[in-house]
Amino acid sequence: MKLRGLYAITDSQLLAGKFLPYVEAALEGGVTLLQYRDKSQDESRRLREAEALAELCARYNTQLIINDDAELAARLGVGVHLGQTDGPLTPARALLGRNAIIGSTCHAQIDLAEQAAREGASYVAFGRFFNSVTKPGAPAADIALLEQAHDRIHLPICVIGGITLDNAAPLVAHGASLLAVIHGLFGADSTQEVTRRARAFNALFASA
Repeated sequence: MKLRGLYAITDSQLLAGKFLPYVEAALEGGVTLLQYRDKSQDESRRLREAEALAELCARYNTQLIINDDAELAARLGVGVHLGQTDGPLTPARALLGRNAIIGSTCHAQIDLAEQAAREGASYVAFGRFFNSVTKPGAPAADIALLEQAHDRIHLPICVIGGITLDNAAPLVAHGASLLAVIHGLFGADSTQEVTRRARAFNALFASA
């Protein structure tokens, strides 16, 4: 599949009490990848939520990605996203098989992206591009880095960090394949607004 479009990432605090309705509203608007990101230690809840998301994603033909947990991804037969502290990609690739989507956090460093590509990543993620509520202290990336990555790394490029409908267009214009969005998508007052935002993010790719 072509990895291009909106990459929705869940946030358990932001989505408390409206988790599945808001996720389904995003899927309704069109989502290329959905990442289940939950840093809690409540394994039974994480399994339950991930299973519910896998079911929803199957219905909407969206690929589910699990953040930082290759074993849970293997259990559900879905992809995984690994940060720099999660070790090399190679064991995850061996565990999940050659067709699984595996993403890698590369902060603002091209060499990390090149290493991820060698280890079998499906896409590389750079960020943060803007001030982010989720990771306020993450290293900053810019358009120049995006252009450089586009020339040197022949994989889909994901951008993350404070991305909203107001600032996303230049990133798509300079080679971003995936817009990873949390608050800019789910920080909405209604399910209708989530769907509207998802459609608007996808429209940026249609015009690029």
